[in-house]
Amino acid sequence: MQPPPANRPRVSRRTFCAGAAAACAGAWVPARPARASETGTPPAPPEDYRIQNGRIQHSVMGWCYNPLPAAEVIAACQRMGMPAMEGMSRDVYPQIRERGMKISLVGSHGFTKGPLDPENRAMCVEKLREAIDVAVRFGSPNVITFTGMRVPGVSDQQASRNCVECWKQVTPYAEEKGVNLCLEHLNTRDNTHPMKGHPGYFGDDVDRCIDLIKQVDSPRMKLLFDVYHVQIMNGDVIRRIRQYKEYIGHVHTAGVPGRNELDENQEINYPAVMRTLLEVGYRGFVAHEFIPTWKDKLAALRHGVRVCDV
Repeated sequence: MQPPPANRPRVSRRTFCAGAAAACAGAWVPARPARASETGTPPAPPEDYRIQNGRIQHSVMGWCYNPLPAAEVIAACQRMGMPAMEGMSRDVYPQIRERGMKISLVGSHGFTKGPLDPENRAMCVEKLREAIDVAVRFGSPNVITFTGMRVPGVSDQQASRNCVECWKQVTPYAEEKGVNLCLEHLNTRDNTHPMKGHPGYFGDDVDRCIDLIKQVDSPRMKLLFDVYHVQIMNGDVIRRIRQYKEYIGHVHTAGVPGRNELDENQEINYPAVMRTLLEVGYRGFVAHEFIPTWKDKLAALRHGVRVCDV
């Protein structure tokens, strides 16, 4: 580097930085665009929005939209062109089917009392078999299952054995009926809300859940890959989708942190996640299970569907 000419004054780094800071302080800086939560106007599609690409098989967890009437939520989903719904009372299943939509997932024994506790085994087997029958009746491909909450005196090794033994009692029936049992992985870190996290849940490590599924060794034992819970507990969502692609039977979405909208206020790049699911050949349902904070809950749902319609 050549030295500066003799007639050019030398400027020290300190002098330059001080001058630059002063210049920036006096410069005009454009205002940051207001977020939806600040303007009160969600960046959502209009009420007549319909899914455009259709490569993702959208569904929705109906409980997230309480206390809206079930008929209103069902009509909104049909209007969007959503192919399925779940997480609603079984007495509205006929309404969903009459609208030309499927039931993407049938509930069973719940996440608190699961097969890790041997005292729950008979109940879990009964509930799962009954849910399989409901799934067959309404043409649903999936029934959900859980490990349950930890109980005193049951080690991790025994809990794993108990779960596997229970599911092995049910999977032959699932194979016969052509229905998947989908084990949901849940996070134990968030204790702010009973549906945002589940402290004490045994199946809080997605790798452990995969190990349990492998031990059951049935083509009808699958993983419910909840993107929200995986991101909180394990992270590395896209790599794990690729790693466990053959075991994923169902998918749930929600924003992290908070389990709210799939908007710019959360950290997951949902279009990239959806493209990865398509890349690995996933053709199952993606159910939106976020808790809306927008005043218009159905606008939040339309927004989430559009975000994932890659």
